[in-house]
Amino acid sequence: MPLVQIAGLPIDLVRQRMRSLRLTVYAGGRIRVSVPLQTPVATIEAFVQARRGWIEQQQQRFAAREPAPQLRYESGETVPYLGQDYELLVSPAAGRAGVLLRPESRQLRLSVPAGSTAAQREALLTAWYRQQIKQLLPALFAQWEPVVGRAAADWGVKQMRTRWGTCNIGARRVWLNLELIKRPLPCLEYVLVHELTHLHERLHNARFWGLMDQFMPDWRTHRAELNRVLLAPTAAPDAD
Repeated sequence: MPLVQIAGLPIDLVRQRMRSLRLTVYAGGRIRVSVPLQTPVATIEAFVQARRGWIEQQQQRFAAREPAPQLRYESGETVPYLGQDYELLVSPAAGRAGVLLRPESRQLRLSVPAGSTAAQREALLTAWYRQQIKQLLPALFAQWEPVVGRAAADWGVKQMRTRWGTCNIGARRVWLNLELIKRPLPCLEYVLVHELTHLHERLHNARFWGLMDQFMPDWRTHRAELNRVLLAPTAAPDAD
């Protein structure tokens, strides 16, 4: 979709059936404005102009983020786990492939068949990450659901390119991004609480953030840490 100039800024303008105007800034600085079908251009201009300072702030935040490293999953590289960096050791295995975490030496060993590809080593580590986060989450839900006063009917883990978490309010189903297993544990807790709070309030409005202050007073610190690393080239900030 071609960009249009609005308030002196290149904007990805989308007209669709909706009730209010919505503004999103993506990594790389792209700006998207979604508006109801018949919204006058003057109204859109005023809307963007009033939020120009916020737009620039978000663009600066994205520019300051650290890009995710490109790995070949070879010995000597560094891989993250719960906010800590571990030296990756790749060793040939005659039998079953596996992953061994060595916290005392800050090493993570991949035992893989000789001649394994980078994609195969990545798949092995990803499966291990998934296993670890799924082991952590039951206790975290049990800890935080009484604090929030809402319980998820179901939850799951999946790889998401643009969100740290989502909540299907009707089904009371929470999805958490597998990438959270790489970030410090309080970041995972922040997203979990964030999504559970949506079972009180659908929107990111004053009531929602007031509830977050009540349930997790230091949530801003965890969100800042979470957003320090770029999730994906097109990611928008924060959880959903």
